[in-house]
Amino acid sequence: AVHLVESGGDSVQAGAALKLSCVASGNIWPGACWGWFRQVPGKEREGVAVIHDSVGATRVANSVKGRSTITKESTSRTLILQMNSLKPEDTAMYYCAFRYGSCKVNPGDYNYWGQGTQVTASS
Repeated sequence: AVHLVESGGDSVQAGAALKLSCVASGNIWPGACWGWFRQVPGKEREGVAVIHDSVGATRVANSVKGRSTITKESTSRTLILQMNSLKPEDTAMYYCAFRYGSCKVNPGDYNYWGQGTQVTASS
């Protein structure tokens, strides 16, 4: 079985930085697209950033571009989202996920999900 466990979420003041981590375990093969998604109650889940573990290409949502970086550490099977200059509108539950094949924007295209970690940025 595949397990994804997120951590690093916290309640912070606007302008602060957070580093979210997602540790993967189980039988996971190369050639996957890994992503961070977020969701606010009552709204659809949206993509934040994705990275392909074979190609290394990344894509970051306009809402966090210039403030966030996604990386993946192959040896530790850890997906990282470094978020700087947090804004109140970044407040959400953050999930990591992956899918085999190319990176997609639609969260519905991802098969494996973690339970999420809450990020709250207060003004």
